[in-house]
Amino acid sequence: MDTQQVSAPSRAPSAGVVHINIRLTDGYTVISNRLSQHRGLSLLAIGLGTYIQSLPDGWRIGVKALAARFPESEVRIAAALRELEQHGFLRRTRERVGGGRLATRTESYNHPEAAVRGRGRGRPAAPVVPAAARAVPVAAAGPAGGPAPEPVREPEPARVPEPEPVRVAVLESEPVRAPLPEPEPEPEPEPEPEPVPVPVPAPALVPAPGPRLVPTPTAPRKPRVPLPAPQRPTEGLYAAAAGLLAGLHRTAPLFLLSEEDVRGLVPGVAAWLERGARPDAVRAAITDDPPVPLRHPAKLLRHRLATLIPPPPPAAVPVVPLQNCDHCDRAFRSSVPGRCRGCRDARACADAPCPTGS
Repeated sequence: MDTQQVSAPSRAPSAGVVHINIRLTDGYTVISNRLSQHRGLSLLAIGLGTYIQSLPDGWRIGVKALAARFPESEVRIAAALRELEQHGFLRRTRERVGGGRLATRTESYNHPEAAVRGRGRGRPAAPVVPAAARAVPVAAAGPAGGPAPEPVREPEPARVPEPEPVRVAVLESEPVRAPLPEPEPEPEPEPEPEPVPVPVPAPALVPAPGPRLVPTPTAPRKPRVPLPAPQRPTEGLYAAAAGLLAGLHRTAPLFLLSEEDVRGLVPGVAAWLERGARPDAVRAAITDDPPVPLRHPAKLLRHRLATLIPPPPPAAVPVVPLQNCDHCDRAFRSSVPGRCRGCRDARACADAPCPTGS
């Protein structure tokens, strides 16, 4: 009794890509893994090389033509073409065409190593010659009136056929002394296809460099803004400034200052406090949003204390005190005691004729 063979179904991988392949009968191109899995090419260069190998001969693949076909810029496409040319998948040469113009001849290779070996021998791969024209025997004329003996084919040594037209010998019953009146035309070599003039791609437009944000090492530096100092320093003002600096690390751990740093920054904080800034406002202004990484906390605090200091408060308007009039006991503002304005006017009118006639 025969035993039925049971084949277990193939297990799909638990991770990674799973290929669902359908046999193609048209509309496909064979691409070598030398290009599709190349380690030294960028993804853009691999995709562009795959597209170029899928095109028919004579198709334009200039930078401008590819930029009109794909969304990438001319600069990126030119860089990808240079990558393909560097790794041997593309070869571009300049040739002269009619009218004294220059055209770019582009050759695409699916096997760069084999192409390099062919160029290393000094000549390109030889064209394939048909077997019937590869060895044509030259038959000697037989005796008069008799048929010519059949030529004997001798094996030729293995050699690379020369790219020259093959000459076919003509069999005659008499010795040939001169060329026949109507010799058969020699097979002319197939004319090479004229190179399609490809417009020379214009040089890629490199955007003009923008303004340099970081000054050069030799550029003259601006003088550093001096650290502010209070107009009327007091011990209480300096003590409050020192306490604020020493406690910065409690709310901002990056600003852990040394004793020397605190001593050098105390005048700047005292100037802020003298101008009416609250301690929490000073702490927020000099420690918020620090750069990452913060290498010199003391230098950052010194810069912010010097450049972000608030303006001084406006000068207080002097207040004129109130006085009581010596005559009518009314209150009026004056720096010296005396009479109010009404009493002064009434006395002046009594001493002189009053303009109202009273």
